[in-house]
Amino acid sequence: MAKKVLIIGAVALGPKVACRLRRLDPDAEITLIDRDNIISYGGCGIPYYVGGDINDIEDLYKTTAHMVRDEEFFLSCKGIKVMTRVEALEIDRNNKRVRVSFLDNNKDGYLEYDKLVMATGARAVRPPIVGVDLENVFTVSDLHEAEKIKGLMAQGKVGKAVVIGAGAIGLEITEALTDLWGIQTSLIEMEDQVLPTLLGKCMARVTAKELEKNGVELLLEQKVLAIKKAEEGGLLVETTAKTLSVDIVVLAAGVRPSTSLAKEAGISIGMSGGILVDRRMRTSDPDIYAGGDCVELRNLVSGENMMMALGSLANRQGRIIADNISGGQSNFKGTVGTFCIKVFGLGASKAGLTYRQAKETGFDPVYAVVSQADHAHFYPSSELIYITLLADRKTRKVLGIEAVGKNGDAVKSRVDTVAVLLSHGVTVDEICSLETAYAPPFASAMDVVNNAANALDNVLAGRNVPIDAADFLQEFSHSDIQVLDVRGEKEAAPFIEKYGARWLNIPQNQLRGKIRQIPPDRDYFIICDTGPRSYEAQILLNANAVTRTRNVQGGLAMIRVTDPDFV
Repeated sequence: MAKKVLIIGAVALGPKVACRLRRLDPDAEITLIDRDNIISYGGCGIPYYVGGDINDIEDLYKTTAHMVRDEEFFLSCKGIKVMTRVEALEIDRNNKRVRVSFLDNNKDGYLEYDKLVMATGARAVRPPIVGVDLENVFTVSDLHEAEKIKGLMAQGKVGKAVVIGAGAIGLEITEALTDLWGIQTSLIEMEDQVLPTLLGKCMARVTAKELEKNGVELLLEQKVLAIKKAEEGGLLVETTAKTLSVDIVVLAAGVRPSTSLAKEAGISIGMSGGILVDRRMRTSDPDIYAGGDCVELRNLVSGENMMMALGSLANRQGRIIADNISGGQSNFKGTVGTFCIKVFGLGASKAGLTYRQAKETGFDPVYAVVSQADHAHFYPSSELIYITLLADRKTRKVLGIEAVGKNGDAVKSRVDTVAVLLSHGVTVDEICSLETAYAPPFASAMDVVNNAANALDNVLAGRNVPIDAADFLQEFSHSDIQVLDVRGEKEAAPFIEKYGARWLNIPQNQLRGKIRQIPPDRDYFIICDTGPRSYEAQILLNANAVTRTRNVQGGLAMIRVTDPDFV
């Protein structure tokens, strides 16, 4: 008898399970249901549709051969029965059936299964703020909301907007509103940085400056108190800092896994709020599988469970679920949380833990920050790339990597290289000698990833005593600490003119001969363009009893992208 497989949810994971299973089991009776009428679409492309990079909404649910992925497509091309506008109401585990509602005629019925797959995804959070249900307050949770937003902009009805939440979706929709449509956009975030769960403070500051450079008003450490209708039309957004008059509000305060169906059926839910699954993606009921945005995943660096809502993970999990339903023995071990994003002219990426996450997990994290050309420095298209590499002080185990730069592909490739190794407990020493491909159009002979590990090795050994660019800026503005600039006289001249006696310039090639002129009884920030010369100067000074020094990580390159006005 043919196996009956019922799949609830038809966006990312569900269609992947169905199509893979059909290839493995031509006789299986596969039914895919979804409460929406648009299915199998690339949800991660919604901000790019809103922003105009993708013109036709159908492109988000077409195949590479330009076929629309609808009910007819799945039936005729894949042999899979798809039922749209059908909502799952209750799982009857004892009788292995699901009570459903046919939304177009308000009738209920039952669908039977031998194996059930829950691909219920996640829902956008509507924070408990007065006015979140007003007209023109949107989320970007589905294509219908995206069409409404884009329709208003196309009609010229949006001049000002507020985006609440500076996570990945918040940044992407902020760029979409600002870049093509020229909408005056304010981005509000409760935390003191953008991408608070995805980047550490160093790389987040670089990203924030890119937003501000492109005209975004960034309101950090601010809460939205209420959203109200304005008497003259539009909306008023009251925050702890100010009141903003806007035409639309976009809620980007994160997502929560859709687990109510599982909870009511007695299926185990984890500490993070997602459905608990084993490595085979089975729930606590061995005949029910789950995957995608509704499940918890094991973080392979920290060992703890986490939520990670990414279409890439959902697709890989879908393949594993299909293998196991058809009798295979496939495992999904977990994730290191690899992530990337485009923010105007920058690409940002990370894998593993941030400094804060590492501290909260019980590690003793230490990190290094480097600035270096992503290609050979003499190659015409090279651009600076900024990397943070994080490790545990005691074990030297690498915990995470973050990168930001103008060449997004170069940024992503560096993070991907380390991401592959994180689950294997890679150490700083192994990254120091990591083999990567080299040619001047693509990389330096000593790649930036190697140099990030070299810098971290020096920090761990106590040879490099660093300070972040942002911390340097803070201390420099609130104390009389001396700067020692080891660049050339011509390079240092504008800084001496601006900052006077506090900016001491002794070029590297003169430092050995003038070291006796440096009083050893005061504090110094040592600085160069990107960090290597200042590190060598710190070693030399320390050997000559000038020990109260800190090396500015990433040099003036990092300062420029952290606070352009300083330079």
